[in-house]
Amino acid sequence: MDNLLDNDVFASIGTQKYYVEVRWRNGTLIMDEPESLSGQDLGPDPYTTLLASLAGCTLSTLRMYISRKEWDIPEIRVALNMYQSQDPLHTTIKRDISFPNLIDEDIKKRLLLIAQKCPVSKILENKITINTSI
Repeated sequence: MDNLLDNDVFASIGTQKYYVEVRWRNGTLIMDEPESLSGQDLGPDPYTTLLASLAGCTLSTLRMYISRKEWDIPEIRVALNMYQSQDPLHTTIKRDISFPNLIDEDIKKRLLLIAQKCPVSKILENKITINTSI
């Protein structure tokens, strides 16, 4: 089975509570918790990072489709949040896509379908297995 990424993502934590450095191809992302949870708020927390992945994928997928159709849509915005219910644990992600300019309703409906097909959406909406080893 082929990996989706060419290289692994590496992360490490030292003695500073919640301060995590995530390294990928050519950069480093700092993750941290907000001060309200005893972090220093030096970077996004894990939930924010997950939603940022969905936001980036959604917007990139929509931009590629809009460009291919040659539609005049200069800006796309997305707002995301999530909540959980217990017994059984269920997570719901709320994704609100908006456009500063007026967009035809038929185009909006088509873009909604395209957003749901972004690769990260497909991953999050399907079964995920995490194989962990030490």
